Amino acid sequence: MIVNYLIFPKIEPIIFNIGPVSFYWYGFMYFIAFLFSSWFLYRRANEFNSFWTKKEIENLLFLCFLGILLGGRVGYVIFYAWDFFSEDVLFLFRIWEGGMSFHGGLIGVVIALFYFSYFNYTRHTFFQVSDFIVPVVPFGLGIGRLGNFINGELWGRVTDAIPWAVLFPSARDQDILTALTNPKWYSLFEQYGMLPRHPSQLYEMFLEGILLFVIFNYLPKRLYLPGTISGLFLLFYGIVRILAECFRQPDPHLGLFKELFSMGQILSFPMVIIGIVLIILSYYQYIK
Repeated sequence: MIVNYLIFPKIEPIIFNIGPVSFYWYGFMYFIAFLFSSWFLYRRANEFNSFWTKKEIENLLFLCFLGILLGGRVGYVIFYAWDFFSEDVLFLFRIWEGGMSFHGGLIGVVIALFYFSYFNYTRHTFFQVSDFIVPVVPFGLGIGRLGNFINGELWGRVTDAIPWAVLFPSARDQDILTALTNPKWYSLFEQYGMLPRHPSQLYEMFLEGILLFVIFNYLPKRLYLPGTISGLFLLFYGIVRILAECFRQPDPHLGLFKELFSMGQILSFPMVIIGIVLIILSYYQYIK
């Protein structure tokens, strides 16, 4: 049998063990994101002569990563796994079982930024802080999506229309269900034992990570009005996430709302609206 699709390589999620402690690829991605963010923000502070101190940047990064972890987990439970939580409240704390939400992490970071700017209001306003940190955010998003791909999770929807479709062994249970409920895919499943899927993690890595990183690090200086960069991030991220979700497999227990929109898309629509409002308000303050 000639396999026409790419077969997902077997990648051990654990990099290495030290005694009872295991180090995972996904956690390693967070570690790389933290190191790069520290270097990048120190460089950005010096480049723009923005009067940020090293201690302020360290405190800001700590609060943001705390917001990502807490907000991401709580957001996942609220937006994607409320039924599991309602049956077992300890599900919230079983992070090792997986489950983080970008939109929850975003809310957590916004809370962290409000907290930081409140105690540093004489030096940095909220939008000065958010605009300062936005250009590095896509790097963390991109490397996080790479971690999703390495883990073989959050795969895309079934397709036979592209030569780069991937057979994900971790999706086999979902493949069986899809094949049994959709005659179109049954023969393909019989042939390969799996179904070819969009590598949506890599799509998101490119759109949310590489593309947005390039955009936000080469913006014309005239756009550096307080709140504009933050508004543009909400707008652009919302658009690329809505687009990427068209290729991503919806959560099986949630499906599509009205057979049209995934939860990720529903949560991204308000980002687009809020982003547009922020951009308009920032320019209104400028010309007033």
